[in-house]
Amino acid sequence: MEGDHLMQHDEIIGKVQALAQLPGRGPAERATQAVLTTLAERLPSGLAEHVAAQLPPELAVHIREAAGPAAEETTHSTAERFDLATFAGRIAARAGTDESAALREAAAVLEVLDAALAPGLMENMTDALPADIGQLLPSARAADDEA
Repeated sequence: MEGDHLMQHDEIIGKVQALAQLPGRGPAERATQAVLTTLAERLPSGLAEHVAAQLPPELAVHIREAAGPAAEETTHSTAERFDLATFAGRIAARAGTDESAALREAAAVLEVLDAALAPGLMENMTDALPADIGQLLPSARAADDEA
């Protein structure tokens, strides 16, 4: 059955809550949704769909909603181009938090995604993101730590 290897929704939210040190499941849920929606706007829709396909349906819907309309309007779907400041600003607005908290939450969600997604997919995501947003990804942070 498809989906057996996937991390479950509750597990993902619980890990985000712990990593971002959020006070409860509600804020962790909001943060996860905000990050996934904003990430989907930044990724090419084909890649966003691959990410969505490996997430539980409750989370995949946020990616598909964000990636969907743009994909239908353009013949070749392109990601919106925005930098880390815009990324953090959108997450903060969606999660009802400030930008420094948004960055912490984004790093937590990306770390959980790194564990939940197939390794090659995370590499594709790293390649698709600008370097400043890419710094939030666990692989980039690990490379920084080793340097």
